[in-house]
Amino acid sequence: MPVTIGGKSYYRTAEVANLAGVSKATLERWIKTGKVDGASKKDVRGWRLFTENDLAKIKQYAETVQPA
Repeated sequence: MPVTIGGKSYYRTAEVANLAGVSKATLERWIKTGKVDGASKKDVRGWRLFTENDLAKIKQYAETVQPA
């Protein structure tokens, strides 16, 4: 379930991974290696928060990845 801050919805890492159809570890690896952009914001705990736009870009990248 997205978090609403200042009227905008943000998704946490696990939610984005699930919606993109990849594991959280895969998403974190993609971010670390620069294959996708990291989160636009972080909450007070330091957790990444992704916008709808971030989610759309990650989903698009996930669709282009070929199985090994």
